[in-house]
Amino acid sequence: MRTGAATGHRGYFHEAVYYSSDDELLAVLVPFLLGGAAAGEPTIVALGERNAALVRSALPAGAPVRYAPGGAMYARPAAAIRSYRRLLAGHVADGAAQIRIIGELPAAAFRGTWDSWIRYESAINHAYDDFPLWSMCAYDRRTTPNARLHDVARTHPRTARPDGSHRVSEPYTEPEVFLTEPRVMVSDPVQHTTPVAELTDPGPALARQVVRAADPGSVPPAEVEDLVVAVSEAVTNAMLYGRPPVLMRVWSGGDRLVVTVSDTGTGPKDPFAGLLPASDSDSAVGGRGLWITHQSVNQVSTARSADGYTIRMVAGNPH
Repeated sequence: MRTGAATGHRGYFHEAVYYSSDDELLAVLVPFLLGGAAAGEPTIVALGERNAALVRSALPAGAPVRYAPGGAMYARPAAAIRSYRRLLAGHVADGAAQIRIIGELPAAAFRGTWDSWIRYESAINHAYDDFPLWSMCAYDRRTTPNARLHDVARTHPRTARPDGSHRVSEPYTEPEVFLTEPRVMVSDPVQHTTPVAELTDPGPALARQVVRAADPGSVPPAEVEDLVVAVSEAVTNAMLYGRPPVLMRVWSGGDRLVVTVSDTGTGPKDPFAGLLPASDSDSAVGGRGLWITHQSVNQVSTARSADGYTIRMVAGNPH
């Protein structure tokens, strides 16, 4: 049986929490967490160290609330979806009628990786709708740019407020629309330098060779090899399912490798491609390759425009 604001709701009840002070944050989170604990629901805090400590100090000693390492949960968008789906499935198997989670993205997400994380916030409206989940995503107005807050309003159907109310988010946009909108990719600083390689219609073997040769020596070898796999999959997808020409560019910075693969097609038809596991039926449209790409590297961004579709992959420091 669902409880609280999610009473009577089926599937995922997804809310944003906007706050401008610690008191505002606690005014929302403490009743949310205590309500879940009182109802015997799995109740989980997946916040950064500071806010997790703040919540812990505000709750009664011994409150049956689980603290998950927020940084570990939000390493990569596709990996976060996989981890949360496994977590939720486990609780449902144990008989949970509702699960409560409060989470927040790492501060670094608001810089170069924002595009991939706001796509995550949109996609989970679909990805978690199989589960009786009520979650809140915390956003600090003092440190989150206004443009980012607008993206949050478009990807969260509801808002939880310090006065105890729960309101519909008027700008909310269904993920099938949000994820397929034309989107400008913010350039990585390394992309303002001259590419170390630029290839037209490369095969996957040549793509792998070029990425390895571009390694500046400061990126962990395992991450370079993960990037090699991801780029090989991206090039294969573009050659098989995109529209020629396929252009691959490689940049090498002091602490990272950046690779883009572009074609003149419209990109995958499935708006969740790469973020959700591909089924057998998806193999015909490159779904498996995109899933591997998103799982393999530190940061993946995509962009659709009138000129075509681009995927960017980063190994090393993604920020």
